[in-house]
Amino acid sequence: MPRALLSVYDKTGIVPFARSLAALGWDLVSSGGTAAALTAGGVPCTDVAELTGIPAILGHRVVTLHPAIHGAILADRSDPSHLAELDALGLEPISLVVVNLYPFTSDPSVELIDVGGPAMVRAAAKNHAHVAVVVDPADFPVVLAELTSDGAVSATTRLRLARKAFAVTADYDAAVVGWLDQRAGEGTLPPTIQVSATRAAVLRYGENPHQAGARYRLTGRHGWWDDAVQHGGKELSYLNVYDTEAAWQLAHRLSTTAGAPAAVVVKHANPCGAAVGVDLAAAYRRAHEADPVSAFGGIVALTERVGREVAEALAPVFTEVVVAPGYDDDALAVLATRKNLRILSAPAPSPAVLDVRSIDGGLLVQEADRVPVDRSAWRVAGSVVPSDGEWRDLELAWQVVAAVSSNAIVLLRDGQAVGIGAGQQNRLDSARIAATKADGRAAGGVCASDAFFPFRDGLDAVAAAGVRAVIEPGGSVRDDEVVAAADEHGIAIVFTGERHFRH
Repeated sequence: MPRALLSVYDKTGIVPFARSLAALGWDLVSSGGTAAALTAGGVPCTDVAELTGIPAILGHRVVTLHPAIHGAILADRSDPSHLAELDALGLEPISLVVVNLYPFTSDPSVELIDVGGPAMVRAAAKNHAHVAVVVDPADFPVVLAELTSDGAVSATTRLRLARKAFAVTADYDAAVVGWLDQRAGEGTLPPTIQVSATRAAVLRYGENPHQAGARYRLTGRHGWWDDAVQHGGKELSYLNVYDTEAAWQLAHRLSTTAGAPAAVVVKHANPCGAAVGVDLAAAYRRAHEADPVSAFGGIVALTERVGREVAEALAPVFTEVVVAPGYDDDALAVLATRKNLRILSAPAPSPAVLDVRSIDGGLLVQEADRVPVDRSAWRVAGSVVPSDGEWRDLELAWQVVAAVSSNAIVLLRDGQAVGIGAGQQNRLDSARIAATKADGRAAGGVCASDAFFPFRDGLDAVAAAGVRAVIEPGGSVRDDEVVAAADEHGIAIVFTGERHFRH
């Protein structure tokens, strides 16, 4: 008679599964709450203590850690010496192990660190040539189907289940290590990083159509993507997700800074339009007007529920993705006429903790950038003091420039980015590009530079565009020269003391 060991914290479906096993002639071994659940359900089982000769001890910390259990799981059925040893010890092999673990992440504590469960899971997964291990109730049906039709779990399924089991124990250990790091005060860059993630979505393709792509969810984490709903359009690609993340994060930072509705248009990970407005329709129109050529095929993020007016303004523009907190029915009807437009509704994003990139043989890791807006920590470096309106625009421009690839220059006026220079190898070229895109609209506005102006030529270029105030980190050996140039042009210049490169 084949033997199965059942020991689960999550008892979803365990009684009917066990009842089906018993009907197929399986001998069931269990303990604790699982044994109680089976008995209450009228399913006969043998208590683990009958096999080990020892009851649960140390407040249930030790139950299954015994050779009678692990020998029965780990025995190689193709090795005659193993079988002879089992026979000499009076042990019956265990061919099916059904175990799930204490929910450590629900309330991290020492007592929720499972020991016996992972040990059985790993033992069964190691011996998957002979043992099937089930860690997820979702796998009950396939196991029962194969046992019913073939009398055994197939080698293919055992391999898949073993892989899943080791992934579960890896995730579990990663969660425990993360908790211990927090207790030890290791900060955001601990001595080791256990990267554990589950594939949450297969993407249409990667950065290019010949590349595969997927979105993964970090174990124990929950992001806005997990709650996002797609109302229409094609499947998302890698760049759709990447750019939408950038747009959604920036839109919310702008809205929070201004206390007003915000709209952002992103193209190739850079904002090409960003604005706040008295209402969402005004914010979107102003964001699109910043650079309508670049907005073609872009990503649009809107911080308030979308009504028909906004939908009608957006629909004629070729857009890859639009994301907003929600949509009125008539707005959805308008947007749905664009069959390729991916329409997402989503909750607000949370700030990232780490920024991780691949390098040869490893990872490059840093704390995620934060972009504080704190006038009390900033310093007016020249003789001109910004007006109240200029201060508000400087705050917004500082948020936008931190989201632009370096070297970055942003020209902004009255809550609307009017010129963005991104990703140039020198700051002067970025300033010239921003001024060209502004095309006269920066007059009376402000400029943000993500790092200091190394020479006065960059400041001269934005002064020629008509800005009345500049915000930059300061820290150049030529700061005095740049400040003197600002005074010469009658421009206010504010030093933040903190740069915001983005590569």
